[in-house]
Amino acid sequence: MKIRIRGNSLRYRLTKSDVAQLTKEGHLQEEVDFGSQQLYYALQLVDEDKISATFRESTIILFVPKFVIQEFADTDKIGFEGKHGNLSLLVEKDFTCLDNVVEDQSDNYPNPLLAKKI
Repeated sequence: MKIRIRGNSLRYRLTKSDVAQLTKEGHLQEEVDFGSQQLYYALQLVDEDKISATFRESTIILFVPKFVIQEFADTDKIGFEGKHGNLSLLVEKDFTCLDNVVEDQSDNYPNPLLAKKI
């Protein structure tokens, strides 16, 4: 799972195993270790109708309706978005990059633009 924060927007990118774990366990969390402090970011499935978020105790939590993540997991839907006050929220599948990158992409979703590039 990756996060991107830019201005007042928050984007989570999920690999295939991230989506599988989230649908199975209902929760997914990662951390960034700054030595003396950690930053945690998480997704939590909820029985709500809307996506929302909070930041507490050094943790960014994105609350996602269960029915939304089930559709996301079971279809070719690329992502979903919402607003929480002024905060823009986006969750999307992490596709393989079209350029050469050093990171392991074996768990990423196939990039739909790859067929167009060939």
